[in-house]
Amino acid sequence: MSQYQSSTVAPSRGLSIASLVVALASVLFGWTFIAPIAAFVLGIMGLRREPEGRGLAWAGIVVSALVLFGWVLIALAFAFGAVALPFLFFV
Repeated sequence: MSQYQSSTVAPSRGLSIASLVVALASVLFGWTFIAPIAAFVLGIMGLRREPEGRGLAWAGIVVSALVLFGWVLIALAFAFGAVALPFLFFV
């Protein structure tokens, strides 16, 4: 038996997990822009720094991108609705 035992270190996936958790929380709690952007950035950082967490990072990126896209569509709908509202009274 050896005096020194080798120990294996678990692969780091913290950024990837954080990306997915923040993206899912933004969906569940309706957080608008800051949380999905943070999840997107964390996912990109997880892709570059953590090869073991690529799947989680991609999931966080996709979910946060979908949330951002949804909020942009909602903002555009309100913007065009607000612009068209005064003209509806003349119809």
